[in-house]
Amino acid sequence: MIFETHAHYEDKAFDKDRKELLESLPKNNIEYVVNISSGFNTVEASIELAQAYEYIYASVGIHPGDSMDMNEEKLLWLKERAMAPKVVAIGEIGLDYYWDTPDRDTQKIWFAKQMDLAKELGKPLVIHSRDAANDTYNMMKEAQIEDLGAIIHCFGYGVEQARLYLNMGCYLGIGGVVTFTNGRKLKEVVEYAPLEQLVLETDCPYLSPVPYRGKRNSSLYLPYIAKEIARIKNIDYDTVVRVTSENAKRIYFKSISAKG
Repeated sequence: MIFETHAHYEDKAFDKDRKELLESLPKNNIEYVVNISSGFNTVEASIELAQAYEYIYASVGIHPGDSMDMNEEKLLWLKERAMAPKVVAIGEIGLDYYWDTPDRDTQKIWFAKQMDLAKELGKPLVIHSRDAANDTYNMMKEAQIEDLGAIIHCFGYGVEQARLYLNMGCYLGIGGVVTFTNGRKLKEVVEYAPLEQLVLETDCPYLSPVPYRGKRNSSLYLPYIAKEIARIKNIDYDTVVRVTSENAKRIYFKSISAKG
């Protein structure tokens, strides 16, 4: 069965049919989902979803785009939420130089502090990195996160950057972009990277794979991503599903008592 490593089911895009959609996932070969928070308003919602559904877990963290609102009091608040029973990771956290707001120094300060929080709690990281490959890698290396483990969410860099993160022991999150005609760079990364360091994700409701590109995404479309990985690597679909699921369980479930 498929492990969805990065979803945002608290998003308003799912307000009309959230319950129906989530209840349909196990019937459609989706074994686990990790709902990822990105801002202050989604931390509690992600935890609530994890509490409501046996097969949903949560990751809590503050996206670099919201880091201007962080302070030490809010970091303590985040730590308390991160200790909830079904919180399996800290994220999504990192650096975003595409939007470049707030300023880069502010992003770096709270990225570092949230990595320290993950180390304190012994939880893996879910990393958001856009147009900031070198700074992200260097900060992760300086923080010595190898023992924690990390997923580089929605991996968007080339093979050379992939090699650095893979050598650090990170997993690469592969989503709908791999099915795009203009997703050549990600296809090359998938071909290069060992399957044992890839995980499946949607980032739903965003980045739907072909043939649903431009429409609302959901975990139901993960098979399209797995099939494209199988095609690129010239292996069978079932192997992709099995190995990526094992990878996701290895990183997410090591910090909690529940085992997949």
